[in-house]
Formats: sequence, C-alpha cells, structure tokens
Amino acid sequence: MKSLNVIGCGRVGTTLAALFHRHGVCDVQDLYSRTPENAQDAARIIGSGNCALRVSDMRPADIWMLSVPDAQVASVASRLSEHVLSFPRAPEYPTAFHCSGFLPASALEPLQRLGWLTASVHPVFNFADPARCISQFMGTPCGLEGNEKAISVLSDLLNEIGGKYFSVQTESKPLYHAAAVFSSNFLSVIQAIARESWSAAGVPETLIPLIHESLLRGSVENILAMGPAQAITGPAARGDTSVVNAQGALVSQWHPEAGDIYQRMSLLARRLSTTGTTLNAAKEILI
Repeated sequence: MKSLNVIGCGRVGTTLAALFHRHGVCDVQDLYSRTPENAQDAARIIGSGNCALRVSDMRPADIWMLSVPDAQVASVASRLSEHVLSFPRAPEYPTAFHCSGFLPASALEPLQRLGWLTASVHPVFNFADPARCISQFMGTPCGLEGNEKAISVLSDLLNEIGGKYFSVQTESKPLYHAAAVFSSNFLSVIQAIARESWSAAGVPETLIPLIHESLLRGSVENILAMGPAQAITGPAARGDTSVVNAQGALVSQWHPEAGDIYQRMSLLARRLSTTGTTLNAAKEILI
C-alpha cells in the first residue's frame, strides 16, 4: 500500500484522504495544515494520520497531495522541494499532485526539477461538507492533467475510490475550470439573489425555503432530463420584451449588480431558447 502525505487539510484534501484510507488504497501518514486544529479535525474524519506542526516535520511518502488554495500551490511546492532534499532517495520518485482545477501540473515545477512525477487532480464535485462528500463521491468525474506516469498512478487510485477520471488538456484548464464555476459556484449566487428578492418583495420568510426548493428542484430535474435549451422557461425565453425591460429596471433600482446580471442573463436566455446555444450567432437576437 502506498503512503500518502497531505498538505492542506481543507474539505477537498480531507475528503480524498478519507476515501483513500477507507478503501484501503493508501496509508495516510502525515497531515499538515494552516493550523494544528485543522490537521487534527482532518485526522479525526479520515480515521488516520499524524498531525505535523511544520512541513519540515513530514516524513518521506510515496504520494503527496497539495490541497491548498491556488495562490499557495507554487510556494508550498517550493518549501516542500527544499525539505525533501534531506530525504534518502527512494527506488522510485514520489508522485505529487495538487487539486486546482485552474492551475496546471507545472505549478509544482520545484518538485519536477527533483525528478518527482507531478499532476493535477480536479474532482468535479461540490465539496461543501466532507462527511456528506465521502458518502456521495462514488461516480464523481475527476479531471487529470500532467505527467503521464503520474496520471497512471493517480488514475488507479481514483478508480479504487469510485472516481471516473478523464484527461484535461493543459492549455484548456482555465476554460474547463470556468465551466465548473458557472455550473456550481454561480448557482449559489443566483439562488442567494432569488431568496433576497423574495424577501424584499414581502414574501413571508417561512415560505421562502418552500418556494426556493420547488423551483430549484424542478429546474434541476428538467435540465438533467431535457438539457438546458429545452428546459428554459420565463419571459426572456418567450420573447416578452416589455416584461424583461420593466422587470430589469425594477431589479436594478433594488440591486444594481443583480439588475446587470438580470439583463445579461435575459439576453442569453433568449438566445438559448431560439438557437439552442448561448454563443453569439452571426445575427444578434434582440428581446
């Protein structure tokens, strides 16, 4: 069984480490996080792992997961590369991967220079709560990019925990990750605006969750069953220009940023309903 060290014990790192441990894929060895408390919480959820106080306290391992914010990946890789110079050289170089959907594997360049196998692993999943994620992970698509040998190692590990891996082209990672942001992150923003709108319109607070659930659940089910173009409804999709303009003006008075979103989304909604795509055609569609 391969040994695993984890730097960054947030929701993604904790969930993946727990899955590797519970499926008997990896021996979770050392855990380092921004605070000792984070590492201790992760060890409790994972069910294994020694909490290291510093990166320099971590022992050699077969696999290293750097599950840290994108802005910290390069600096953490640099710190780690300095630390591992003291390690005895193993028969095979370790595999290191980060979990950014935006950054390429080359963000781990300090480790690449040492001969390590490097890759990026991006599970396309909403990691809101590790306990729920662990039980829901089966079948999750995981984008892999990087060194061919590293991808071979990691694809085997992902198979063991129920992940469905696929290749992502290095040059396409920013657009690939933007798609995940639109699909998941912005959905939360749109739903927050909707709840705030209902509240501002005087809908009883006790009814807002029910209305919210009814519309959201129905929309998601229809999109999954029919696709976005067939599932879209509403004034913009119908071409009700007067409603869109009047409503957009009122939204802008209440919440200028939301009003801008409303107008732009209305344009895309109309385009989607008439052409089947949000991409701009040769002839602009007016609503």
